[in-house]
Amino acid sequence: MEEIDRRIVMLLAEDGRMSFTELARETGLSVSAVHQRVRRLEKRGVLRGYAAIIDYDAIGLPLTAFVSIKPIDPAAPDDAPDRLSHLTAIEACHSVAGDESYILKVRVASPVGLEELLQQIRALANVSTRTTVVLSTPYEHRAPDVKGTAEPPDAE
Repeated sequence: MEEIDRRIVMLLAEDGRMSFTELARETGLSVSAVHQRVRRLEKRGVLRGYAAIIDYDAIGLPLTAFVSIKPIDPAAPDDAPDRLSHLTAIEACHSVAGDESYILKVRVASPVGLEELLQQIRALANVSTRTTVVLSTPYEHRAPDVKGTAEPPDAE
């Protein structure tokens, strides 16, 4: 990836609503050149989408937790993500190495809501859970440091 593309990626990671005019000013390119580069980054899958950053306290979901899950029966099919995909309180599902199979990031309104969600997760996916409740989040959604990163093997 060219240095200018890395700069564009970092700028959009910091502010996904940055206009092409602002991107052009920050990168020293013309607006049309920035537009072409952004479209190319989208087409290559480097930029996969744009999202709003939500204040979860303001929308009534102040409790964040990480739930590690492990199948009760190790011989059972590894389909927990599919079984749990309809639970909107699960923000993210990560396949992990180690004792657990997946770590889920969840957001709920209260400890009671978390307890109910854990019961649903256990019943739907036939798993045991280990939960870590987040007390505070000093930072999140940080822009990646793409300076000097190696080109993926299948890139242009």
